[in-house]
Amino acid sequence: MKRFERLEAIRRLDPVADASRIYRLSTAYEFPWDHTRALELALYRTYAVPSIGRLLAETAELTDRSQKRYDDTALLLDAVVEHGFDSDHGRTAIRRINQMHRSYDISNDDMRYVLCTFVVVPKRWIDAYGWRRLSRHEIVASAVHYRTLGRHMGIRDIPETYEEFEAHLDAYESSHFGWDEQARRVSDATLDLTASWYPRPLAPVVRTAVLALLDEPLLKAFRYEPPPARTRALVRRVVRARGRVVRLLPPRRAPHFARQNREIKSYPDGCTLADLGTRPVPGVRGCPVRHVMNAAGESPE
Repeated sequence: MKRFERLEAIRRLDPVADASRIYRLSTAYEFPWDHTRALELALYRTYAVPSIGRLLAETAELTDRSQKRYDDTALLLDAVVEHGFDSDHGRTAIRRINQMHRSYDISNDDMRYVLCTFVVVPKRWIDAYGWRRLSRHEIVASAVHYRTLGRHMGIRDIPETYEEFEAHLDAYESSHFGWDEQARRVSDATLDLTASWYPRPLAPVVRTAVLALLDEPLLKAFRYEPPPARTRALVRRVVRARGRVVRLLPPRRAPHFARQNREIKSYPDGCTLADLGTRPVPGVRGCPVRHVMNAAGESPE
């Protein structure tokens, strides 16, 4: 397969009718690393909205159990990408997501904003750091994919196009980003989690590198001291250089899904999708790990 052959195949598909297929090809074959980093940043941005950051702090999921919360979120969202909305795995993942969200008082505005981050942040990240920019087919397919997810989640007044998602995100952040002490705790815990994936002596370097990738509104909302301009420029050049190197490599022949990421650490023996996530209702059992889906996504039973 030639380097741009899969892109050519994507352009032969219908970006609306084949949105799930296009999104899967883009995320699992063309840009798996970039989509992982971009969705991490997308979720991280939401903490800067005080109503979201405070809620996450109050649940303690991202401060006391940050690795598990990270893993559960990635696995549930990616199950829909890998298996599709109409599959058993996809329906189970969406059911679990909805069960969790119904347990908390979350406004439709905040839910819609989070959905916007999933559409806009990956596009901006890949255009800045990916081995190529996203095609129009991929951009439209991403918007359709998350519109569909949003409808399954009961979110109202979802933007129609990528441009509407982008405009809504920028307006919401402009009017809602702000300082909150509890949200800062969630942010600090997330930075600590990211640093924990690397050898301990590198923790300060990793933290500085992450801050160097954040924009001014985020740094201001969390009251972080911006890294020096030289550091920010260096970090961004390194990430862009990675994209240029990937462009020279042969195209990926096998898909790479979130469950295969080395950052997923909570379930070395596998788990069932129905058992993932929080269970805030008293008396409901926790999340026992069962040997149903292993790291390769296969069922040993």
